[in-house]
Amino acid sequence: METNNLTVGAQLKLTSNKSFAKTPSLGLWQQIQEDWIAHGRDWTKPGFRAVVVHRFGVWRMNIQPKFLRAPLSILYRMLFRRVRNNYGIELPYTVQLGRRVIVEHQGAIVVHGNCVIGDDSIIRQGVTLGNRYLNQPFDAPKLGNSVNVGAGAKIFGNVTIGDSANIGANAVVLCNVPAGATAVGIPAKIIYPAKSEENVVPEIRGLEDN
Repeated sequence: METNNLTVGAQLKLTSNKSFAKTPSLGLWQQIQEDWIAHGRDWTKPGFRAVVVHRFGVWRMNIQPKFLRAPLSILYRMLFRRVRNNYGIELPYTVQLGRRVIVEHQGAIVVHGNCVIGDDSIIRQGVTLGNRYLNQPFDAPKLGNSVNVGAGAKIFGNVTIGDSANIGANAVVLCNVPAGATAVGIPAKIIYPAKSEENVVPEIRGLEDN
């Protein structure tokens, strides 16, 4: 059993080699165009509107001097509260949001302000990405690229979700999830994809042969 775990660890790695979401180099309008396409070219979708407000909130922080930024900050806060209260999507501008992130549907979506969400990830209704302990309020999940988060899933604490990982519907994730793996259940258990012989490192292949 230990050998299998070692094999999986070597094959999948706990975290991806890719870096987590960074501030896109695109301009505000270019980011919004990408998000619009990612959301099916439908500007009426609540998820698209929430992402646009987030992009605007990040963009206005670069406006100098501060007195010119002030009216934009007031506008941002109004829009943020409107999206939160009307659509049930709480996505603060402090979240490190990757490119082409999709927020599917609406309702009871809460994202901690210190979260990282990588490119091409999907967040669905009822998802919470938050801290686990009251005495560690700044701990928040870090999602890699192309992470698929199912409806009602909860991810708590300073955990890392690797690239292309899947979080099952209503799962409660309290631990790291390797890239390419799936987390299901309460508390979540990790399901690994079938290992491929060609992806097993030679040292571990030798252990298995013995």
